[in-house]
Amino acid sequence: MVVDDHPMWRDGVARDLAERGFDVRATAGDAGSAVRIARTVRPDVVLMDLNLGEGSGVTATGQITAELTDTRVLVLSASGEHADVLEAVKAGASGYLLKSASVAELVDAVTRTAAGDAVFTPGLAGLVLGEYRRMAADPDPRDQPRLTDRETDVLRLVAKGLTARQIATRLVLSHRTVENHVQSTLRKLQLHNRVELARYAIEHGLDGEPDGTRQ
Repeated sequence: MVVDDHPMWRDGVARDLAERGFDVRATAGDAGSAVRIARTVRPDVVLMDLNLGEGSGVTATGQITAELTDTRVLVLSASGEHADVLEAVKAGASGYLLKSASVAELVDAVTRTAAGDAVFTPGLAGLVLGEYRRMAADPDPRDQPRLTDRETDVLRLVAKGLTARQIATRLVLSHRTVENHVQSTLRKLQLHNRVELARYAIEHGLDGEPDGTRQ
């Protein structure tokens, strides 16, 4: 689903994705319509502009990710302002791509977002993780959910920005096994996406190297 208040841009993005094999279920031009349509079509990925004519893309992102837990939001915006990026992520966006991205970069970002990866225009990922480090507080070990050793290993690599396939190669696991560990960890920690997992890992000092000796 593509959400943008500029019809030519919106239709162009939808056409580019459709021509490359994506099933573009719907488009919307404002925040209210985006939320209503998303509830109906339940897309895997919503490409969300932030500066919509009516309503806020951040507000729509928050509503969609709160209500539709299987839908991921990838922001596609002309703004690279730090405040916009951080607000979008806090609202539940899985990634943030600038409109200056090429079609190839957009296709790659949508594909990776659908697979559950956190995707950011180069430079913005460091901004988000840096902000989470500034927000981090000393955790109380008694309050931490119990993760298995392998879930912890996967979590450490998610925090480093590795994709599921890269993690599978690194830990000599199958791609499906990595995905199962990620989903299990999300459930245990009551989180929604890999961005929130990365934040959790950093806040709890789990962004170091995993133990490569586990079987």
